[in-house]
Amino acid sequence: MTVHVSSDASSYWATSKAFHDAGRGHLLDRDHSLVAFNERVFSWAARPDVPVLERLRYLCIVSSNLDEFFEVRAEPHLTAQRADDRDGTYTVESFERLSVALHHLVQRQYALYNESLLPALEQKGVRIVSHGERTAAQRQWVKQYFMREVRPLLIPVGLDPAHPFPQVANKALNFIVRLGGHDAFGRSNEIAIVKVPRVLPRIIRLPDKVAGGKAVFVALTSVIRAHLDELFLGRTVEQFSQFRVTRHSDLSVDEEDVQNLRTALRQGLVHRHYGEAVRLEVSSGCSEHLSHFLLKQFDLPAMSLYRVSGPVNLVRLTQMIDLLDRPDLCFAPYKACFPQQMDLAANTFSQLKQGDIVFHQPFESFDGVLAFLRAAVNDPDVLAIKQTIYRAGTDSVMMDLLREAVRKGKEVTVVVELKARFDEEANINWAEMLESIGAQVVYGVVGLKTHAKMLLVTRREGNRLKRYGHLSTGNYNARTARLYTDISHITADAALTLDMENVFVHLASQSRLPRLQKMWIAPFNLHKNLLRKIHLLGQAAARGQSTRIVLKMNALTDVELIDALLAAGQQGVEIDLLIRGACMLPARVPGLSDNIRVRSVIGRFLEHSRVFYFCQGAVDALYLSSADWMNRNMVRRVELAWPVTDPAQRQRLVDECLLAYLHDGVDAWDMAPDGSYHAVSNGASVGHGAQTALMARYGTEHGAKAKG
Repeated sequence: MTVHVSSDASSYWATSKAFHDAGRGHLLDRDHSLVAFNERVFSWAARPDVPVLERLRYLCIVSSNLDEFFEVRAEPHLTAQRADDRDGTYTVESFERLSVALHHLVQRQYALYNESLLPALEQKGVRIVSHGERTAAQRQWVKQYFMREVRPLLIPVGLDPAHPFPQVANKALNFIVRLGGHDAFGRSNEIAIVKVPRVLPRIIRLPDKVAGGKAVFVALTSVIRAHLDELFLGRTVEQFSQFRVTRHSDLSVDEEDVQNLRTALRQGLVHRHYGEAVRLEVSSGCSEHLSHFLLKQFDLPAMSLYRVSGPVNLVRLTQMIDLLDRPDLCFAPYKACFPQQMDLAANTFSQLKQGDIVFHQPFESFDGVLAFLRAAVNDPDVLAIKQTIYRAGTDSVMMDLLREAVRKGKEVTVVVELKARFDEEANINWAEMLESIGAQVVYGVVGLKTHAKMLLVTRREGNRLKRYGHLSTGNYNARTARLYTDISHITADAALTLDMENVFVHLASQSRLPRLQKMWIAPFNLHKNLLRKIHLLGQAAARGQSTRIVLKMNALTDVELIDALLAAGQQGVEIDLLIRGACMLPARVPGLSDNIRVRSVIGRFLEHSRVFYFCQGAVDALYLSSADWMNRNMVRRVELAWPVTDPAQRQRLVDECLLAYLHDGVDAWDMAPDGSYHAVSNGASVGHGAQTALMARYGTEHGAKAKG
């Protein structure tokens, strides 16, 4: 299996100043690390061994990631550039270096799209045809489509003192046009803006009668470009370009100064689409006159302008994938088995009395979580259900089950995190629905995000109440549970479920949290306990004991934890870090991190589980967690970490989540001392792919039996 890394990508890392300059010269820059992560995702779009529609999907994922990067991370760099700040955390130099990296990645995206993906699609009978490539019959159909479906929704705005530049929404498609001649009143105002409604599909499939038996598509931008003249009768279109502006969209509400957080957030959502502009995308052929006009309009520097050779929003090409029924151009379907430790024919609560249940999503199905909740909803002895909701999505079987629990008279308490970025509206809607039917809905603790994932069931058994709990490294979202790797842990452990009960009471009442028996919780003791654990292993290593740390998470950016790992490594602790995305700790730097290795695995599924393993001699401990090692997770969120104490379960998690990935010879990337990443596979398979092996172990098509 070949992974192509262009020489341009290597030279970027060779010449880029990847280390952080704000007083921590030994650390890597977080934002450059995020760009590097997207370079690794991009590599899947470049792999010829990946089915072509999946390659296109990875290209769209990179574009979606970059959209969010600009919406969340770009603003402080841009502010520093405008203020000519050269000494702070964010500086003119940081803005320029980051812009170079982002321009480089965007150029590679569109080069791959035009030079590789479009030809590969055409070889498979799938074409996106421009106006110049269309047959006469196709042009006629497109013209009719434009007049029927598009033209009635377009209102071109000619700019003059009475018609100022219109409000342009975040990431919306627009056209700017330079006109010749005079308007109906004899004036020569030359600039017009055409806003394209979001309701219009960005990709349209031509009917078979004009497609010649092939899958032929036209882009909405191409449809509008071909008929711009018809929007400006009596004028000539001299220049034009599509454009899209990205705005800072990290919603901020002063929780201390609002009476109703839900109402304040709903009002804030209205304004999110019109925040500060941070990026401008135009067609590659856009004239200097029009691009300069737009930059001035949005108060952006020249380096915030991105010229693209194709649609300004590659993300919307996923619509084409959805319109095609071509399984031969996609990954072979994967059907996860029902969790092997669960038996649908048996009583779930009786099973849990025999021991904990752990399953590995998406290799084993999220249906196990739904089965646990469904058993609680339908069991007449279950009195109460408590659950946290961070990202449930807009269509949720789990929410339907909670609604059914309320209908059956159970006490249902739901902690809904209203501030889950870009899921605020869906969560507000769920909160209002649950409140309307009688569930107790709370929003956690003022000033903190509740990122912990837990579901607690209280059941009457004879003359006592018994608790059963589900804890997870990932969200209660059935759709993403098919795409993200996570660990679900269902338990009847009395100490662990009592800890869960105490956390729920704390979130609802905001009363003092009693000492927890097994759990670590942020913002109280998670950070402190992790530092202590690392410190103790460092001391043991200094005494000559055998010590090991293996950590799997999405991001490592907390400076105190990084410094603790560096110190432990210098004392002799062997440390392996499986960090999917941003990592500020540089690996294998002589004299700094000789004993620390950093690896990122990018595969078919998004690595999302958080697993922390600590070993001293013959004594080991493994924790699962909702938290990445970022400062915000440690001090501004409610996060949990909990131990897996059953030796067999612990060994299974070590084997599947840690060792399998440390030995991945196909999809892994290792960090070099300069912060660059290098694919471990360079044309020849030198091992197995962890995800492929787990799919083979658990997928029903490979013989694993789904129960029930």
